[in-house]
Amino acid sequence: MRWNKITLVGVGLLGGSLGLALRQRKLAKEIAGYVRREASIKECEQAGTTDYATTDLLAAVSGADLIVLCTPLAQMKSLVRQMLPALKRGAIVTDVGSVKDCVVKDVEALIYQAGAHFVGSHPMAGGEKQGVLASRANLFECAVCVVTPTRKTNPAALRKVETLWKDVGARLLRTTPDEHDALVSRSSHLPHLMAATLANLVLDPKLPKEQAKLCATGFRDTTRIASGSPEMWRDIALTNRKHLGRTLARFIGDLGKFQTALRHGDAKAIAKFFETAKQRRDNWCACCASSSQE
Repeated sequence: MRWNKITLVGVGLLGGSLGLALRQRKLAKEIAGYVRREASIKECEQAGTTDYATTDLLAAVSGADLIVLCTPLAQMKSLVRQMLPALKRGAIVTDVGSVKDCVVKDVEALIYQAGAHFVGSHPMAGGEKQGVLASRANLFECAVCVVTPTRKTNPAALRKVETLWKDVGARLLRTTPDEHDALVSRSSHLPHLMAATLANLVLDPKLPKEQAKLCATGFRDTTRIASGSPEMWRDIALTNRKHLGRTLARFIGDLGKFQTALRHGDAKAIAKFFETAKQRRDNWCACCASSSQE
């Protein structure tokens, strides 16, 4: 499907990568970008992510068939309110937010009242490096993109948004907004919390200076995502605190069981803990490899 005009509201890693993918595949006649800083306009030009970028939100949105919200979660509602006067009737708005229930509740009704359509989406792709200069056109290839329709979702708009993500290489999964948030609290949000906790604990400057020297590949790999945007992850933790809190409680409980086994020197329980983890991860890796070949 080829769009007349797509506007990326926020042109960082995700927005920039989407722009590159759209341009590479010639999926839009015109790609506009909204950015907050003048300096970002030159960065967009340098990276080649949009046909043009501007700090004028209304100009960026005007006449767009599709608007993709690629900003931190806390900014989305305010930006949607600001862009309503320029929103074309029948336009489609989607997003790339890591939490869906709050976004749907914040913006779906506003967009619907303006005569446009909202379809929540979340491509499970990204990286610890931020900014438009970290963009890459293949970011979404083989990544799962979750689409979260509601009872208000226009079926035609839903199909178009799903086609968009398929066209840039993603694999689709439909859930409700709340189901999405419960799932990612375990698979995405908890791992980031673990990485940040490890980085804070092990790299605490109060520890001996030799400690950091003994952090090798395993520590580097495990904590890589702790280098992600603090602003973004603050918003994610707060907006998904219900599900993340429940997931964290279960995780702490599992750690408590391991701690008890360790205290008692229970070799059988400790071996079972690591054996189960290895088997489950190996099975998951095999399934991922199989899916990528389909």
